[in-house]
Amino acid sequence: MKKNDTVKKGMSTLFFLIIFLQFSHGIKAQNSKSGAQGPQNVLKLGPMVDNPRNSEGDFIELKDGRVLYIYTHYYGNSSSDHGTAYLASRVSNDRGNSWSKEDELVLKNEGALNVMSVSLLRLQSGKIALFYLKKNSDSDCIPTLRLSGDEAKTWGDPIACVTDREGYFVLNNDRVIQDTDGRLFFAVSQHNIPNGEFTGKGVVYCYYSNDEGRTWQSGEAVPNPDHITFQEPGLVFLNDNSLLMFIRTDLGTQLYSKSIDSGKTWGEVYKSQLISPVSPATIERIPSTGDLLAVWNNNLSTNEKLSKQRIPLNIAVSKDEGVSWQNIKIIDGNPEGWFCYTAMQFVDNSVLLGYCAGTKSAHLTESHVTKVDLEWIYQ
Repeated sequence: MKKNDTVKKGMSTLFFLIIFLQFSHGIKAQNSKSGAQGPQNVLKLGPMVDNPRNSEGDFIELKDGRVLYIYTHYYGNSSSDHGTAYLASRVSNDRGNSWSKEDELVLKNEGALNVMSVSLLRLQSGKIALFYLKKNSDSDCIPTLRLSGDEAKTWGDPIACVTDREGYFVLNNDRVIQDTDGRLFFAVSQHNIPNGEFTGKGVVYCYYSNDEGRTWQSGEAVPNPDHITFQEPGLVFLNDNSLLMFIRTDLGTQLYSKSIDSGKTWGEVYKSQLISPVSPATIERIPSTGDLLAVWNNNLSTNEKLSKQRIPLNIAVSKDEGVSWQNIKIIDGNPEGWFCYTAMQFVDNSVLLGYCAGTKSAHLTESHVTKVDLEWIYQ
């Protein structure tokens, strides 16, 4: 064995040991104070015959207190992003502690390739909005909306949310937000145009609607004078009424950009303190405390190969509107895992996390739901 190989092997072993020790410390912490439960995995949707992948989903609390989880159910032989898929659901009658055993079909595959990547939102009118991607090709992928007025029993006709441009637009799961006036917002990254060439360096826009998603307008593209990698953006409202956008990139952190005019224009991007591989983050506001909560891969490895992996899955709190992050804890520290695309649902004094939980080789094969006490996060 070469000396360099020995060094690399030692660094890999050290990195995995650090993850194990951090995870073990988290388990001890959750038991250090009575009543505070750490991460409790409550649902695993693994691959099966004719079901090679279960992935990007989102939650909605129904008026009767049940929690609905709608996710992307792949069928056929392919687990790739372009494999065939429909939308399916599971439901919890006990605030996310246990879940129904069988899938319910929510939406058949209406795309030439698939439908995937779910966002659910309770509108001010009381209706439920279901957003998803309708994917026809690598140059035709459009965020689409359906509305329900009967607590997700039935869904209205599809509404295309991007009509001013054509191409391949990525809207991640759990990415649509609503302000106090009822205006809807989401951010997308455009990666191709008709008859164009697919690129990983997307053009990012914010779309907004004043009529419950029936019509949409877009702001200007997020400035990118250096042509860096923009992917899978998300949005969160800040206390000063500005919008914070967080963007996946290959620069070693999540990127930020801010808008002070409701998404019409955006400031220059800058690095956040969320150290990250090329993997998305999820940031939402905790209703009970007003702090921001982030879930992402806090991969601190100095090994070039290991630093690119989507491990571990971490959670942290920000008390200063996303400037700094504290109480960084591990949700899943399996060194052989692969974690990303997290949805959040705050239920009582806990948060439900729905995320992809595959392996280094299979990547996005499983969908997991984990319940975490907020008290444990703040310990």
